[in-house]
Amino acid sequence: MIQGLGITTVWTFDQQRTRAFFTEKLDFEVRDDISMGDMKWVTVGAKNQPGVELALMSLDGPGLDPESAEALKKLVGKGVLGAGAFRTDDCRGDYATFKERGVEFIQEPTERPYGVEAIFRDDSGNWYSLTERREELDFSKDFA
Repeated sequence: MIQGLGITTVWTFDQQRTRAFFTEKLDFEVRDDISMGDMKWVTVGAKNQPGVELALMSLDGPGLDPESAEALKKLVGKGVLGAGAFRTDDCRGDYATFKERGVEFIQEPTERPYGVEAIFRDDSGNWYSLTERREELDFSKDFA
């Protein structure tokens, strides 16, 4: 039986640079940094969520044929791939902290029916939602 999501992929042009982005700018922790022959396995995760990791996968690494690697590089480089949504208890506060650390935001904190959301990019161009959920959502009213 599936227990939940454990690891998800984030495509990167430079694993070490992306590792630094997540650890230095977003306060994530490194979970793995292992050399495995012709590839490097690097994962990071939020400190208070030990069961979920982001695998920082190189766009030049093994497992991708040249045509697929080029297609992914173009999409990541254009900034059109959304890599996920991070939960926060203070979207505006995190926005200010992360912006001060040099994180590129493409949307300032904005009120939404589900809470407050800002959108930022990582060092490769992937975008993420930073979302502070409203405490009580009534989907029958709020999204009808």
